Amino acid sequence: MFVLDIPRATEEVAAPVAAPAPPRRLARFRRAGRLVVPYLYLAPALFLLVVWTYRPLVQAFELSTYSWNLLPTSPMKPVGTANYERLMELPAFWNSLGRTGALIVGMLPFTVLLPVLIALASQRVQGRARTIYQAFIFVPFLVAPVAAAAVWRWLLHPGSGFVDQLLDSERNWVYDVSTAHLVIIGITGWQLLGFSVLVVWAGLAGISGDYHEAARVDGASPAQIRRWITLPLLSPTVMFLVLTTVLLSPILTFPLIDSMTQGGPAQATTNIYYLLWDYAFHSFDAGLSAAAGVLLFAGFGVIAGILVWISEKVAFHDD
Repeated sequence: MFVLDIPRATEEVAAPVAAPAPPRRLARFRRAGRLVVPYLYLAPALFLLVVWTYRPLVQAFELSTYSWNLLPTSPMKPVGTANYERLMELPAFWNSLGRTGALIVGMLPFTVLLPVLIALASQRVQGRARTIYQAFIFVPFLVAPVAAAAVWRWLLHPGSGFVDQLLDSERNWVYDVSTAHLVIIGITGWQLLGFSVLVVWAGLAGISGDYHEAARVDGASPAQIRRWITLPLLSPTVMFLVLTTVLLSPILTFPLIDSMTQGGPAQATTNIYYLLWDYAFHSFDAGLSAAAGVLLFAGFGVIAGILVWISEKVAFHDD
């Protein structure tokens, strides 16, 4: 007779063996991996930023210390800071800086004041009419600058143009020293108006309606709500528009200037961007052009830093 050795139910089952703790080296490796992974996602953007921004900037600074006429067969002669010294002595450089400042000041009504007024007025438009209204405002921004220059040259043609027929005059708006720069400012502002209004609309959409409802409950009028609630909360958006106007307006005028006036008449429309291009590709003075570009980058960098600092202060004050 055989007896089976069957374990009793009351016998204790062996406890599972705990997994060994990972070594410290493996834990450090994992922590390092968590720190590196975000930078791996940023690596493509950083690579393009270095290749297309910082590397050309360093090369421009190096080129500003040489004398070169852009010909491959011509040697580059090191001149140190001579290009910067020569640039400081050129009246055209200082005159172009003055025109650039006048351009920025002239653009502010088109990129800040009018967009705020138009965006606030559009709040009263409802339904499909609002969509049509917004489309008409934004359309000029989609027009290519060269095409806009061709159309406006036709509209401003002396004598037979629409503007002269409307005003009953025969003024040469594009090639008159007293009006040429105003024409460039007006056309550029006409194109940027739609973009600026779109930015203000986005800023208004980000303002919670609870503020307005609370103000109405307290008995505030619509004018008081706009003055004391809407405009202060819109101040970061306004500062952003000022920053983009300062940094982008001189660049965006380049196609118009090159297509309509070529910097004339008598350099009346030559701003700093067009001047450094003129030094490089008309005068074939690459070193002088690079020096102007480096000074331009440094100057606008300082201005942008100040405006960003003011914008952060305004945003913090609103919070």
